[in-house]
Amino acid sequence: MRFALVCGCISLLSGAVVLTIAYLLVRSHMHDQVRALARGSADAFNPPYQAAAENASRVVRRSGNATMGSLLTRGATVVALFGCAAVGLGWLAAPWALRSLQRMTATARQVAQSHDLTERIGYVGPREQVHELADIFDTMIGRLARAYGVQRRFIANASHELRTPLAINRTLVDVAIRRPDATEEMRRLGESLLVVNTRHERLIDGLLALAEGEQTVLDKRPLDLTDVVEHVLDLIAEEAGERTVTVHRLLDAAPTAGDAVLLERTVQNLVENAIRHNRPGGEVWVTSRQRDGRVELLVANTGLVVPQYEAETIFEPFRRLHADRPRSDRGSGLGLSIVRAIVDAHEGTVSARPREEGGLTMVVELPAA
Repeated sequence: MRFALVCGCISLLSGAVVLTIAYLLVRSHMHDQVRALARGSADAFNPPYQAAAENASRVVRRSGNATMGSLLTRGATVVALFGCAAVGLGWLAAPWALRSLQRMTATARQVAQSHDLTERIGYVGPREQVHELADIFDTMIGRLARAYGVQRRFIANASHELRTPLAINRTLVDVAIRRPDATEEMRRLGESLLVVNTRHERLIDGLLALAEGEQTVLDKRPLDLTDVVEHVLDLIAEEAGERTVTVHRLLDAAPTAGDAVLLERTVQNLVENAIRHNRPGGEVWVTSRQRDGRVELLVANTGLVVPQYEAETIFEPFRRLHADRPRSDRGSGLGLSIVRAIVDAHEGTVSARPREEGGLTMVVELPAA
């Protein structure tokens, strides 16, 4: 539409300029004729001739005014018709003129939807602005592909290099405190080291999960989020019983598509937070459902009253509610950051709403299958 309107505007402006020039030329010619007749009548000594010349001058003037009016009326009509024709021709010619940009847009959309960073535009044509834009786009996608490859390799290497020393430390400390000749002081020191080592393992696992969760999910497969929730609730039932927390299940079918392992990690983090950040004898409500073309997961719990301004910041890394000091039994502060990264990778949203009675309601929305 913009291309067609631009063509129409150019046609109207060009026609207006041509019409204005023609009008000025015709008017100048008419004025020259009138002035010539006036000079002839002034130079003549014959009264009949002078009267005839004046009469001819009036006739020429009236004819010129009529001609000028007709020129403006008919010329404006012709210019308007050509403007409309230019709009129609511009509308028909737009796909041909913009085919290069349409091809680029289609390729960019395919890359964005499929997350296939190996796709390229590969524009073939004259060296013009469109060709340069296509080359810049291909270069950008190539750099992104290399960056993601480096990041994936780093995650794999870091996973091995960071976990192995901690596993060795845990084994050595465990063997040391189990020796028959180990003193009580050595055992207490070893147990403290094991607690610190466990915390470091959880921190590294959380950082690696956060890095992996921020990667775009390439392999999305259909699944029912309810099945994932039921599996997580079965695994965590023992911990809920130890903390005397009652878990209520309100589960309906919730078909979606994504990475089952990452979604399981998301549900596990939310449910574990709801249980661990609760009061003895508290309750947790876990709901899954489908509504308005979206899949929803709601995890609500009882507990301390959470101000709204704190609920907005709990998804930041290492952020804890109520200014909680780092303790080994309260996690590393990365759980909800991991949840947000995974949900974002699945093109969903996650939010936290404080409950008036205390606690939070965590809401995860994902596209329905």
